[in-house]
Amino acid sequence: MDGNPYRLPETWSAATIGAVTVKAKQRDPRKTLADEFQYVDVSSVSNESFKITGATPTVGLEAPSRARKELKTDDVLFATVRPTLKRIAIVPKELDGGIASTGYCVLRSDQNKIYPRFLYLFLLTDHFNARMAGLERGANYPAVRDSDVKNSWLPLPPLPEQKRITHILSTVQRAIEAQERIIQTTTELKKTLMHKLFTEGTRGEPQKQTEIGPVPESWEVATIEEHCISSAFGPRFSSSLYSPDGNILTLRTTDMEDDGRIDYSTAPKVRIDYSKFEKHYLREGDVVVSRSGTCGIAGVFEGHPMPVLPGAFLIRLRMKPSVQPAFLRHYINSPVGRLRVLQLAEGAIQKNISGTRLRGLAVPLPPLPEQTEIAAAVKTIDRKLESHRGKHKTAQDLFRTLLHELMTAEIQVDELGSGPINDDCWSVVW
Repeated sequence: MDGNPYRLPETWSAATIGAVTVKAKQRDPRKTLADEFQYVDVSSVSNESFKITGATPTVGLEAPSRARKELKTDDVLFATVRPTLKRIAIVPKELDGGIASTGYCVLRSDQNKIYPRFLYLFLLTDHFNARMAGLERGANYPAVRDSDVKNSWLPLPPLPEQKRITHILSTVQRAIEAQERIIQTTTELKKTLMHKLFTEGTRGEPQKQTEIGPVPESWEVATIEEHCISSAFGPRFSSSLYSPDGNILTLRTTDMEDDGRIDYSTAPKVRIDYSKFEKHYLREGDVVVSRSGTCGIAGVFEGHPMPVLPGAFLIRLRMKPSVQPAFLRHYINSPVGRLRVLQLAEGAIQKNISGTRLRGLAVPLPPLPEQTEIAAAVKTIDRKLESHRGKHKTAQDLFRTLLHELMTAEIQVDELGSGPINDDCWSVVW
């Protein structure tokens, strides 16, 4: 045991993981060639949701040689290969009887000593993962041994308290999962809405066939070039020029989300002579489109306290008043627009879009009032997404805080209040 890293309450004890688990069996599925089983490879566990997300139905004849570790409901998996990736999961009942790769340490709780989900939650703590990081061996294929995991220290509250701690943390996890489901559903709804808006409009008009597909009869189809005042690439800066006290913000493709939101907090600053790049600075309403790497993501510059320069892998479009910048952004980011923009990309290894090809892109253009309506409709659903992303982050932050404080006994379960905690977790999260 690696020693008590922090002081425990008198009612708690200290143990090793091996002391509170029983030996899990191994079997070779290749001895029964026709039998089907669920195989859990190292890549089958998500290190974001900490769940098994990709078990594969496999027959013994096709079983890999690493398929050896038999699973039972509530077994806890810890990937000993690249342990810092935190591929940790608890086995659900539908995978009872499945087989895991030998790249996992399979921990089967002695339920007279430890609650399985309490053990699972402990493996998520910073203390345990720092311990594993310190024990990993091998530069190219870092790993720890099962014995490293089982010899590790863990705090052991009485079983009733373990269950109460588990209930609180699992409730917060359910809140996180609920927000993830809402975000996923809303994202799919947004895709459907955008497809409808950019092909049918908002007025219920009859459609006409055009070179880019069906659009409402009153809409124009024109190239970006026809409605563009100017376009330009940004300058290229060496990362050696980045400085926390720089006077100019530089925008990169990596500072743009997939839906075109711009994260100025990640954009680096440079200290340069302002006048040297005067024609490149972004103005409010400029559309920026990624031309390399994550090709074809469009955002709108809405102003910033500092001067902002687009980077060399962004194309800046300054549109005429006939085009609402948010409308163009949302069209380029829509399923139909994104597909057409990506068709402009060239290059076998890394795709690139030239400014000339982008300016030649034909886009649907409703009358300006309808452009504004469509942009507003997408903005409404974006606000909903942003709200749920915020709730998701709040719940994640709460989980990390409670995990640390409850597992280290910095707070006791009783300190969280004696009232019931709703399954939807809002009384905890908010």
